[in-house]
Amino acid sequence: MASKNSIATRLRGFARSTIGRFVGLAFLCQFIVSGGVLLFVQQASQRSIVAADRQTVESLRDELLRVERVRGLSALQRAIKGRLSTVRGERIVLLLTDAQGRVLIGNLGAWPATIAYDSPWQTIDLYRIGNDRPEPIGVTADTLSSGGHLLTGIATTNSLQLSRIYEEALSIAFVMTLMLTLGIAILLGRVLARQVSAIADTANAVAVGALDRRVETDGSADAFDQLGQSINAMLERIDALVTQLRMMTDGLAHDLKSPVTRLISVVEQASAQTRDDMALDALEKVHREARALQSMLSTALLISRTEAGFGGDRLLDTDIRTLLRDLEEVYGPLVEDSGFALAIEAPDMPPFPLHRELVSQALANLIDNALSHAESGDHITLSAEQREVGSWLAISVADNGPGIPEDLRAAALKRFGRLDPSRSKPGSGLGLSLAEAVARLHHGRIELAENGPGLRATLLLQGHG
Repeated sequence: MASKNSIATRLRGFARSTIGRFVGLAFLCQFIVSGGVLLFVQQASQRSIVAADRQTVESLRDELLRVERVRGLSALQRAIKGRLSTVRGERIVLLLTDAQGRVLIGNLGAWPATIAYDSPWQTIDLYRIGNDRPEPIGVTADTLSSGGHLLTGIATTNSLQLSRIYEEALSIAFVMTLMLTLGIAILLGRVLARQVSAIADTANAVAVGALDRRVETDGSADAFDQLGQSINAMLERIDALVTQLRMMTDGLAHDLKSPVTRLISVVEQASAQTRDDMALDALEKVHREARALQSMLSTALLISRTEAGFGGDRLLDTDIRTLLRDLEEVYGPLVEDSGFALAIEAPDMPPFPLHRELVSQALANLIDNALSHAESGDHITLSAEQREVGSWLAISVADNGPGIPEDLRAAALKRFGRLDPSRSKPGSGLGLSLAEAVARLHHGRIELAENGPGLRATLLLQGHG
């Protein structure tokens, strides 16, 4: 059942996709064209068969009428007898009567009641002499100059059989044409999908920091080639700008870290040498602020490097339960000292590819945020689960505190975003930004959701598939 649902889901997704609509449109157009052509051929062939039978009857009628005018009624009877005795006369239907309607010669027992003495071409079912079944016959009727009546016709059974054979052949051709058309449409759709997928793969790689990736072009100058060249030109510009920005931010961070580190060292030396309590308090505040500044610089540098894709090639299969247990061992005492209990929910699951150090740092930031902002509540839960048969890993940090209003969650994810306007609470506003950067490095995202009560922050990471 699950497999059928999955197939149905994929089919619905394909039907809604641009490629699916293209395949459907191509198939529909070819269906209309092929159906119209084959229908025209069928109708034309049927009309040709009917026209050939009618031409045969009219030619024979004209010949017999000419015999009667030139040579008389007796000669006409001999001509009819000769026609019916030949092999070519097997399909011919002839009937000659006198003026009173008495049969003189022919292969019909009597003049058909439904046919007038002067009647144009029509097709009716008649019994020929010697046949016990009626058969479709195309006939014409004429009055002779001598007062008699002549019925000329031809059995159309073979023509109808030939027409049905044409119809069957055309139906088979139509079905085969539709199958071939569908195959060609799907093939064209796959070619287009492959072209678009190549561009999408390049865009996804660039999104996680592989700024050296480019769209392959073949120099054909078609629409896809021009699109690839335009994207490559854009990527070249982005790569140059990001490289300049990275050099500037890295240099700035390093340049600031050195004096901040020296400042911390000087403050620590001064604190060790002074005996003045007021001076010690002031130096302690300076030391605390310097440490916070140093942490902000380190975090900002780590975010920049993560967003630039550093570490994307260091994704290793990791045991998720062991990862969460290690975090519990490190942060469990800190959580307990803050008045909370840290609970771990990690079922057995296969190893998952991730950057262990960065994911651990992101989860640590989420735990710190929960401790800082969950003013009420008594526990924090660290849990993990795999979704879509291992394609995605969701690691969540949830508390039962007041949470974050839905309209403020986007602001909380911004770099240096603070929900405390007065900024009286400790923090730099970089914790969630780092977590989001780590998620993007794993082709994923971070989700903030209601925990009922509290907040659930989830790192949604994508696997190799």
